[in-house]
Amino acid sequence: MKHFIVYSLVAVLFMLSCKNIAEPEKETTEKKTLAAGNSAMVPASWVTNRVEKAQNRLGKTEAGKVIWNAMEAHGGLKKWYENGALAFRFNYRPLDGTARDSYQVINTWSNKAKHTSVADSTAHYGWTGEKAWVLAKDSTAFAYDTRFWALTPYYFLGQPFVLDGEGVNLELLPEITYQDKKQDVVKVTFDDGTGDAPDDYYILYFDTNTHILSVIRYIVSYPAYFKEGEHMPEKFMELIGENRVAGILFPNKYKTYWLTDDNEPGEYITNIEVSNLTFKKVVPEDFYEAPADARIIDGL
Repeated sequence: MKHFIVYSLVAVLFMLSCKNIAEPEKETTEKKTLAAGNSAMVPASWVTNRVEKAQNRLGKTEAGKVIWNAMEAHGGLKKWYENGALAFRFNYRPLDGTARDSYQVINTWSNKAKHTSVADSTAHYGWTGEKAWVLAKDSTAFAYDTRFWALTPYYFLGQPFVLDGEGVNLELLPEITYQDKKQDVVKVTFDDGTGDAPDDYYILYFDTNTHILSVIRYIVSYPAYFKEGEHMPEKFMELIGENRVAGILFPNKYKTYWLTDDNEPGEYITNIEVSNLTFKKVVPEDFYEAPADARIIDGL
């Protein structure tokens, strides 16, 4: 039961951080014109502007340069946004808790999401950018909080690209060695008032030679579950394998552990497999909207 609660909190972290890490900019007339009938693409000028802003901001600090180099090593922020919507299967298997297995399509520039159950293709849930919804004939189709989970997988899989937005603070920590390889280490925090859990943080390991992301460490401090100043124990997520799709590098799976006092992986708690990865150039305009008979999930 302890692990089930923690996994729900992880979902809170990423769901509520979605506006913090890669907040979409206001739509321009040009963007609206291009997007008419297709929610997957944005104009080239929008991509160019977004990438230039990110490069300029990240280039001002040593930690930012590490993140920018990682984006480049993973395929480049420009290609990330040019590719269209990201589709994949995310099979989340905790050793003690509720499994979550769905196909999903994520709009990378507006942070909208739609999930389809692997077990029942008629069962869906999503995030419109403003509200969460679920449509399933059986209440057991999704035995977890779908509002929390709508964008959680994306904010694992979308690293380091999801760090290009406003409200993100980066700190370069001392270099370490992990699995006999030197790692650049960057701590990610958020401005006060950014989202619902500004005290959350991430510690990311990047191979100093390849600039590829190796490890994601993180906490959850969501105030609905923790008193001010408190948070869940830190977790250690190892990225495993490489899969380059449309020029973008992804891991094949993740293994998650509790972090030990020596900052090493301790008890193994979750296995995650990623498959069916692709980018979609065309997604119907109303794809992410809540169907008329869907149930709207109230906010926290």
